[in-house]
Amino acid sequence: MLSVQREPDYIAESKLYCRKAGMDPKEIPYPKMKMTPKELEDKRGEYEEILSVVQFFSQKVLDSLKGTPLLLSVSDEKGFILHMMGDETIKNTINQLGIKPGVQFTEQSMGTNVVSLSLKHSGLPIQVIGADHYHECLHQIACYAVAFHYTDIGDLLGSIIIMTAVEYQNPLMVTMLSITVDSIERELLLRKQNRQLNIMNQIMMENATNGIIITDKEGRITGFNRTAQSFTGLSKELALGRSVLCLSPMDHYINDVILHGKKYEDIQISFEQKDKDTRIVCLFDAFPIYDESKHLIGAFGQFRNITERFEAEERYNYLANHDDLTKLPNRRYYKKQVTTILEQTRQGIHRGKVAIMYLDLDRFKLVNDTLGHSNGDLLLKQVADRLKGCLESDEIVARMGGDEFMFLLPDIMDEQHIKQRVEKILDLFSTPFNMNGYEFHITASIGIAIYPNDGWDIETLMVHADTAMYRAKHLGKNQYIVYSSNMRTKSHEKIVMETSLRKALENGELKLYYQPQVDIKTGGIKGVEALIRWQHPVMGLVPPHKFIPLAEETGLIIQLDQWVLRTACQQNKLWQEKGLPPMRMSVNLSSQQFSREHLVDTVKEVLEEVGLHPRYLELEITETMTMDVEHTIPTLKGLHDLGVQISIDDFGTGYSSLNYLKKFSIDRLKIDQSFVRDITTDSNDSDIVETIIAMAHNMGLEVIAEGVERKDQLRFLQIHKCNEVQGYYFSEPITAEDIEGNFEQLQRLIKDKY
Repeated sequence: MLSVQREPDYIAESKLYCRKAGMDPKEIPYPKMKMTPKELEDKRGEYEEILSVVQFFSQKVLDSLKGTPLLLSVSDEKGFILHMMGDETIKNTINQLGIKPGVQFTEQSMGTNVVSLSLKHSGLPIQVIGADHYHECLHQIACYAVAFHYTDIGDLLGSIIIMTAVEYQNPLMVTMLSITVDSIERELLLRKQNRQLNIMNQIMMENATNGIIITDKEGRITGFNRTAQSFTGLSKELALGRSVLCLSPMDHYINDVILHGKKYEDIQISFEQKDKDTRIVCLFDAFPIYDESKHLIGAFGQFRNITERFEAEERYNYLANHDDLTKLPNRRYYKKQVTTILEQTRQGIHRGKVAIMYLDLDRFKLVNDTLGHSNGDLLLKQVADRLKGCLESDEIVARMGGDEFMFLLPDIMDEQHIKQRVEKILDLFSTPFNMNGYEFHITASIGIAIYPNDGWDIETLMVHADTAMYRAKHLGKNQYIVYSSNMRTKSHEKIVMETSLRKALENGELKLYYQPQVDIKTGGIKGVEALIRWQHPVMGLVPPHKFIPLAEETGLIIQLDQWVLRTACQQNKLWQEKGLPPMRMSVNLSSQQFSREHLVDTVKEVLEEVGLHPRYLELEITETMTMDVEHTIPTLKGLHDLGVQISIDDFGTGYSSLNYLKKFSIDRLKIDQSFVRDITTDSNDSDIVETIIAMAHNMGLEVIAEGVERKDQLRFLQIHKCNEVQGYYFSEPITAEDIEGNFEQLQRLIKDKY
């Protein structure tokens, strides 16, 4: 039985492409792209050297196959035919088909052909013989092609093609073509390397950037280039013929090469530039020069300028060990130094104990959230300057990241010594910081761990100092605490609380309570304030002051804010659907949420998602959150344009400027409960409340007072025409179910208290 030879995959793929493209195999293919005579001339000029090499080796192929009608062609990397040589009859025949130098072979225009296939499969010799061609007019032709490259970089240069009549097909042709291409590629690479070598020689000999010195076997200078003159300050005229011993600092190296045949590489030397008060740092090499008989005939020395690299390395080493913002040592440097000091202390080099102090700024996040990160960075730099200025001998302060700093105090004699040092450091914060016109008071909390009492290694000491610092914050900030072993329990409790809070978000343990906001004239419920609570499975109902600071510290506050906003809006919409009178839902925003760039879009998405009209949502922000005016004005305007109401909470306790307040798009001010508490007994509080109400009304704003717990407080606020009130006098925060099921009764109870 005769076996049928399967056509190569690349033939099958190409024919399938032609069929799918709708080509007619009975038609005569014709090239669609053709270079102009000028373009062909330019391309040949670009390929001049390549074509000369290809023609040389191609002629050898034609000579070796003399008597066989062959046409040999060369294409570029895009399939444009650049040159043809060989049998004139074949050339005339294919010229009649429009195939001549300047035309482009592509699969799209010429169907299955060796040019495009060899370029596509550039690592594979290609043969398309007889019926392998898609178009029937080419079935009497046998074609072979191999792509060629610059082999050092893999650049595709083009393809070499052999064409003959099908009766002259010979499998050896593709082998011969592959061998020829290998020869062409080797020659092209050799010429390329020779060119590069010539260029390098010219650079070295004529205009080398490296300083070059050549001597004879007696050590007399015979070569001295321009760069060597520049570096050494010695002219070529003075150098030539002199002993190399006149060239410091490389003289003894070259002399050693001449006397002993030694070699030197990468010796760092430097030249002082007296007129510029600078120095050039170089790497110097020196080698013996031998003749063909291996006799030493001289020495070669060169030095290359590495000043920029040397300075960059010095800069890198500095940056690797210093904080870029404050210029203080960083964590890496600090840990390295502490480790060294601890080891020296263990060896008895240092007499006393070693104190590790962890300092963290109090309320620094408020600066970033209200004044912006640029002012936050300015504050950190000012803090760093003060801390650095109070250091004593051998002490170190480093920035660990964010607003955290660490001190290393070696040779501590007793706790009194520590007390004196830490009180001096805390006293640095008694003077306010000035940030672009803002005077800002900020304090610090410090935790202290002592070696060897609180740990024998740096990691343990740093953890214990950190624990003590958080204890200082918990106890009211602006103080220091020395670590003690019972603090481990507190740290563990904090970790447990954080883990539980994360689970609370996942397990639905969070709950909203609502406190009515009452119209002071009618006693009617105008709205409610949404207040978050945590229904812990073990601890029971956890008030917000127990977990909100932890949420802010860990970044969970954003998720809490999102949950509160969506849940409160959903609840208000549900009440409306169940027939309750439409009312305002007040939601508190954290400083992190308010400072987010896409807050307006977030609020809009939530309102659209739950179907609540914007006028039934009020967002409460604190006065201190408005200090970053460039962010506040467009954000509040965007929310106001959306239709949402805005209230400034805790008004009178922050730092807002009245000049900017009138530019804010707000609806009401909320008087902080600290002023309401003693409103009838403290003249300062009563004056403040009167002033806030009058000022707000003059600005067209409403006023709501929170923390109303007694009837006399209500009467004072009625007399001074406050608009709304809320507090335990009317109702404590209650559940959504209590409001929904007892709204009319709740309304009656509130009115009865008038």
